[in-house]
Amino acid sequence: MSKKMAKGVSSTFVYILGAMFMLSFIFVFEAMLTVFSRFYSDALAKKLVHIERNTRGISNQEEAEIITSNCNLFEGSWVLDDDVIDPLYNTTTCPFIRKTFDCTNRPDRQYLKYKWQPTGCDLPRFDGRDILRRYKGKQIMFIGDSLSLNNYDSFLCLLYVSVPGMNYKTKLTNQSVTVIFEDYDVSVTLFNSLFLVDVEVEHIGKVLKLNSIKNGEIWKQADVLIFNTWLWWARRKPKQPWDYIENGGKLVKDMNRMAAFRRGLNTWAQWVETEVDLTKTKVFYQGEAASHHHGEDWGEPGVKGCSNQTTPVVGSIYPGGLPLPAQIVKQVLKNMTNSVYLLDITILSHLRKDGHPSNYNGYGGIDCTHFCLSGVPDTWNQLFYASLLTS
Repeated sequence: MSKKMAKGVSSTFVYILGAMFMLSFIFVFEAMLTVFSRFYSDALAKKLVHIERNTRGISNQEEAEIITSNCNLFEGSWVLDDDVIDPLYNTTTCPFIRKTFDCTNRPDRQYLKYKWQPTGCDLPRFDGRDILRRYKGKQIMFIGDSLSLNNYDSFLCLLYVSVPGMNYKTKLTNQSVTVIFEDYDVSVTLFNSLFLVDVEVEHIGKVLKLNSIKNGEIWKQADVLIFNTWLWWARRKPKQPWDYIENGGKLVKDMNRMAAFRRGLNTWAQWVETEVDLTKTKVFYQGEAASHHHGEDWGEPGVKGCSNQTTPVVGSIYPGGLPLPAQIVKQVLKNMTNSVYLLDITILSHLRKDGHPSNYNGYGGIDCTHFCLSGVPDTWNQLFYASLLTS
């Protein structure tokens, strides 16, 4: 064999050995990659299963407890959510909305696109079907003035749309209205009580009795109580619904209204602690909402009323600060031995100067005290639901 041929054979042999080595390396690498991929896929699958079990399988109550343990739901700001196409319910088909809260004719609709964003967490979703199941055969009662009515109508609509086609009936008394959702036997009552304490007709006229709560015998029969008062305490004649005030056995023509409010609220607090079995009945106090009559309160001096207001106050701080009635409420609740859950809606409602019916309600006139439905009260009830789960 010539040297040239030997060199060719040698080169071919080296090439074949090199190819075999590369094939072996590729085979081993692919095998290792397959094993690693299987291991990685298994680990990833286990992780995904863990995530799924801990999110999709979580209960509403667990979700609420996780959220409320990490942040204060009542501290935050209103943010524009462009993903909102429709409100939580159709105001034209919900049978419970009073004309005074109906803003169907309001030309701007952006006020419906703002959502309450707590600092550091998200507000749990409202689940009306869950409430109906939890309180099957039981009674939920709102007690207070027309802002309680505002809240009540929102709550009814949110429950009504949660189960399409649900049957209901209504019962009326001189002081209350009750809607019974028959499929679940859940009763939702509004009991009209402007002051929580009594107003009685006597020979001298109507007397506001700061130390008396006779309607409590009716209230404590409910399974959930949501109280509210303040709106009428500052009223003067001719809208003042009483002629005299009785305080500690003394009859006076008038007194400092903040002092009267505090005295009446203390009477209510004492009634809760002595008359209500808090192991069976959940008690909530709905904080003062908001009226918007003076622009300087929200940083717009010279503006009168809520007309033409289309956006909330920016941020988390209301320039006018926490109103004195809301401060009194917090003081009274803090001094109670037993815990009453405060639905602390005051600041978040004050930020919503754009949320009122203004002159677009069914009765005309300017309303800068109540809120449109649907609208801000729906958020009150989202907060109520989260509180209901964790209280």
